[in-house]
Amino acid sequence: MKKKSLWIVISLMLIAAFVFTACQPAPVEEKPAEEEAVAEDTTEAEAEEEEAAADEGGLQIPDVEEGMFNVAIVMLSNHDDGGWSQAQWEGINYLQENMDGVHTAYLELVAEGADSEQVFRALARKGFDLIFGGSFGYMDSMEVVADEFPDIGFVHISGYKFNGTNFGNMFGEMEVMKYAAGMIAGARAKADGATRVGGMATFPIPEEFRLFNAYALGVQETCPDCDVDIRWIFTWHDPIVEREGADSLFDAGSHVVMTGADTPASALAAADREGVYGITYDWVGSCTIDECLTAPYWVWGPVFVRIAEEVQAGTYPFMADYFDAATGGVALYGFMEGQELQPGIASLPAEDLAKIQAVMDSVAAGEFDRFDVFAGPIMDIDGNVVVPDGEFMTQADIDQFVPGAPGFEATYGMYWWNQNIAADLPDL
Repeated sequence: MKKKSLWIVISLMLIAAFVFTACQPAPVEEKPAEEEAVAEDTTEAEAEEEEAAADEGGLQIPDVEEGMFNVAIVMLSNHDDGGWSQAQWEGINYLQENMDGVHTAYLELVAEGADSEQVFRALARKGFDLIFGGSFGYMDSMEVVADEFPDIGFVHISGYKFNGTNFGNMFGEMEVMKYAAGMIAGARAKADGATRVGGMATFPIPEEFRLFNAYALGVQETCPDCDVDIRWIFTWHDPIVEREGADSLFDAGSHVVMTGADTPASALAAADREGVYGITYDWVGSCTIDECLTAPYWVWGPVFVRIAEEVQAGTYPFMADYFDAATGGVALYGFMEGQELQPGIASLPAEDLAKIQAVMDSVAAGEFDRFDVFAGPIMDIDGNVVVPDGEFMTQADIDQFVPGAPGFEATYGMYWWNQNIAADLPDL
């Protein structure tokens, strides 16, 4: 009975407490405040987790500087790789030295995929105002993180995705320089009685198809009887693999080999042979020996300054930003102000040299661009018309495979080889 009475008392007390509580006004403000505190703690925990993950991968996320416009660049290889990343590193240093009120930072050796996503997110949480992603394979990761941080600017170098608000892609008319390099390669081969040149392509993406098709179109201009051999090496930066690819092309009869990767392997391989040449890429300092004909290279500094100033001012469109060769963002070693022609170019027949110089003069004057490179008629390796006579590719065609991205559709696209390429079209 005592137990029963006790339970009756407890029950009555609980009922009374429930009625009393039900009559009170709901504490509306307390719950959101609690949720905000939990969200804050979660965000901090997530930030620490992202930064710890990056640190575990050997990367230390740099800090921002208060009161400055903070810009970071994420790079695929080491900053002194002698190629792609070194050109970007020099560009970010140029930005630091030539824009007031800016603080810059860089991260090197960041792998594509999940690693890069963690790094982009960690930089955004640190408070960087503008983040450059320096490799094609960063595109999807950057797109994800940009959606999470709408107040931060993200610009992807190469690729084709953009959202028009805070995520854009940026590249330049390197195909114009590759076309001119092809003219040089064809002229050198013809002058030496050869009929084959080569190229080391990295990955079967639109960028590589357009650059090597441009190269082949240039070869066709100065050496109609030449064909172009292509080797896929599936790396952006691997000195051993690049050297093996160059050796393979020379062994198969290529007189000139151009690379699409970082190291000067094509020129170094040429130096170990008699009477053949290499064409390097990406960085102005990569073409230092006589066996190197030239180097199409990037000049990122002024481009970074322009974009940073526009992002800071709120005027950057975050779309497909494809700058013309005439702006100076791309160049061809030996043909820029203050440079001398390499011996293998200086000794070309006067007629061919004049033809190459005329193209470079037209580029500088803004009278020859990427759409001229890919003007019809263009035939593929199977004899099909890629671009009809009198027609031109659009930017969407140059950037992508058919059908292209929604709202940025491609008619012709870049999944083809020019008619003088002696290689099969790879499966995608």
